[in-house]
Amino acid sequence: MIRTSNYERKSKYQELTQSPPVLNVKKDAKEVIFYLVSCMCDNKHTLRFRKNEDGEFKMSGMGQALSNFQFGYKEGGKKPFEIEWEADNQNWIDVVDMINSGTVKVEKAISR
Repeated sequence: MIRTSNYERKSKYQELTQSPPVLNVKKDAKEVIFYLVSCMCDNKHTLRFRKNEDGEFKMSGMGQALSNFQFGYKEGGKKPFEIEWEADNQNWIDVVDMINSGTVKVEKAISR
């Protein structure tokens, strides 16, 4: 909570934890970008899933090491390839759950 004068307001991360947004990903998307909010000072990050020439999704932290997001740190860790496999199967709900299990929360998604 951030305290300003006599009232408290929730951080964006806390808001997303308590009220996750409804996300829509296009069927058979070739690229999906997730906008993320970090638990550390509400910092913003981006994760991109893009199909390669073999038709498989590859995940990019857009300049950030994927280990920084600590996917599934409470369960012993999720490997990036596990998340990519879920993306290959178009299981976007599971992908978002795996992303949200780390130190970030998904704020919005765009796809094409």
